[in-house]
Amino acid sequence: MSWSKLVIFAGGVLFGTAGIKALGSRDAKKAYTQVTAAALRAKDCVMDAATKVREGAEDVYEDAKRINEERAEKEDAAVIEDKA
Repeated sequence: MSWSKLVIFAGGVLFGTAGIKALGSRDAKKAYTQVTAAALRAKDCVMDAATKVREGAEDVYEDAKRINEERAEKEDAAVIEDKA
């Protein structure tokens, strides 16, 4: 085994160990908590917007059904008048 490979391996182990220590620190945990809290707030905002869009779509759908029912009633009334 060449020295360069051994040095690269040892550097990787050292870097990985330092990375684990940094990721497990109190400051890192605080940062993770803040990011998670922001993600939860964003999720709530998106869910509120989706609910409003869904409610608006339901209103449009109900209005469209009512319009079509009224139109069908007028057409039926016109057909009855023509027969008379």
